[in-house]
Amino acid sequence: MASETTNDAGQVADAAAHAGESVGMPQLDFSTFPNQIFWLVLSLIVVYFIVAKVILPRIGGVIEERHSVISDYIGQAADFKKQAEKAEADYEAALKEARSSAQAIAAETKAEIQKELDKAVAKADAEIGAKTAESEAAIAVIRESAVENVREVATVTAGEIVSALMPSVSDDAAVAKAITARMKG
Repeated sequence: MASETTNDAGQVADAAAHAGESVGMPQLDFSTFPNQIFWLVLSLIVVYFIVAKVILPRIGGVIEERHSVISDYIGQAADFKKQAEKAEADYEAALKEARSSAQAIAAETKAEIQKELDKAVAKADAEIGAKTAESEAAIAVIRESAVENVREVATVTAGEIVSALMPSVSDDAAVAKAITARMKG
């Protein structure tokens, strides 16, 4: 083992002496260029095949799948837009129908109210007419009784005046006849 340790130490010393002789980076040593170019080309070919056969198809598939999903979403959005436009048109039609129905109901209600109002006015007019007729009849009775009262008062008063002024000529029938003639004329 001692010889192996000596041998390893000698190799390390040779490598150190040799390293001291070469100056610069080992990649720039022209003696190793062919070997480096071979491995570079081999690495590029392997990377190219991995990218071309594995990575790009997967990326293309993902892009195609996303494009398909986006297209589906755009189609669904267009369908939803059509449905929304149809729903809006249906809503507008229903609203228009409801407005016209409300106007018809309002007109019908107004006509019914007017009819009831006309009936109430006619009934009130009839009641007023009946009350007016009753009042006129009562007024006629009152007027007739007032005329009778005036005639009696006039007859009594005229009789008293005639008796007071001419006691010998006092004729109650003539006084009543004169008052009746005067009240008619």
